[in-house]
Amino acid sequence: MNWSNWIYLGVGIALGLGFRRLFARWLHSPQASPNSSSSLSPVAPLDQQDMPSISQQIQQTQLAYLMAREMSQFKAGFLARTTHELRSPLNGLIGLHQLILSDLCESPAEEREFIVQAHERTLKLLKLMDEILNVARTEHGTNKLDIQPRPLANILEEVYNLTYMLAANRNFPLQLLPADPEIYVLADHLCLRQILISLIDTAISQMEEGNIYISTSTLSTSNFVNIWLDVPKNTIPASEPIDSIKSESQLSQPNRDNVTLSPGMRLLINQILMEVMGGKLEILPSPIAKDLPHQLSRLQISIPVSSSAES
Repeated sequence: MNWSNWIYLGVGIALGLGFRRLFARWLHSPQASPNSSSSLSPVAPLDQQDMPSISQQIQQTQLAYLMAREMSQFKAGFLARTTHELRSPLNGLIGLHQLILSDLCESPAEEREFIVQAHERTLKLLKLMDEILNVARTEHGTNKLDIQPRPLANILEEVYNLTYMLAANRNFPLQLLPADPEIYVLADHLCLRQILISLIDTAISQMEEGNIYISTSTLSTSNFVNIWLDVPKNTIPASEPIDSIKSESQLSQPNRDNVTLSPGMRLLINQILMEVMGGKLEILPSPIAKDLPHQLSRLQISIPVSSSAES
C-alpha cells in the first residue's frame, strides 16, 4: 500500500468519527426527544386543543347514525302501512270477483251490480294509489314545493273558514285563537293548509262529542312556531299493530265501505309532508284543562319561522 492510500484511509476514519459525534449530539438534543414532534414520525401527536373538536365530531357522527336508523325504521313503517292500505281494497275486489266467478249471484241483475261495485272500487283504488304516489314524489323532490315566507295568521284563518261549517254541521264547535299577524313561516301555502284541513277533517270524522281548538305558540329561543290542534282524546289514530287493521274475512265482504285512506295513514302522510317542508308533526300528551268536560290530545305542528315579512 503506497502513501496515498494511507491518506485516504485516515480521512475516511476521521469523517466517520465526526459523523458519529454529530449523530450522538442530535439524539440527545430537545428536537429528538420523545415528547416533541419528530420528522421521523409519520403521525404528529395531537394537540390538547384539538381534543374537543374531535369529541364533537364523534358526537355528530353518533347523532347522524341515530337519525339515519330512526328514518330507516320510519320508512319501513310507512311501507308496511302503505302495503296494507292497498291490500285492503284489493281483497274487497277479489271477494266481489269470487262471487261472480263462483256463480253465486241470484240473478244477472245482481251479477251486474257486483261488477259495477268492483269497477267503482277499482277507480277509487287508483285514486288512492295516485295520492300515495304524489306524496312519494314530493318527498323525493320530483314535485317541488313553493316554500316562501307566509303569514301564519292568514293561513289559519283560511283553514278555519274552510272547516268550521263542517264541524258546526255535526255540532262540534271549532275555536281558533288568532295568531300574531307579524309571524311569517317558511312553508308551502297550499301544502300547509291542506295538512291542517286533513287533520281537522280526520278529527271530525272520528269525534262523537267535544270541541276542537286551534292555537299557536312561539319561543324566543327557537326558530320554530308551534301550531296546536287540541282534539278529543279518542280522535287521534292509535298506533295499533299493522296486522290488526283488518282481517281478510272482513275485507272480502262485497258490502265494504268506500275505499279511503285510514286515519293512521293520513296522519303518516301529513308527517312526511311536514318533514319535507323542514317541520315536524307529533302527538303530545294531553294538555291540562280542568275546566273542560272532555280529555284532550294535542297535535303539534312545528314549522320554521321566517325572519322576512315578504309575502
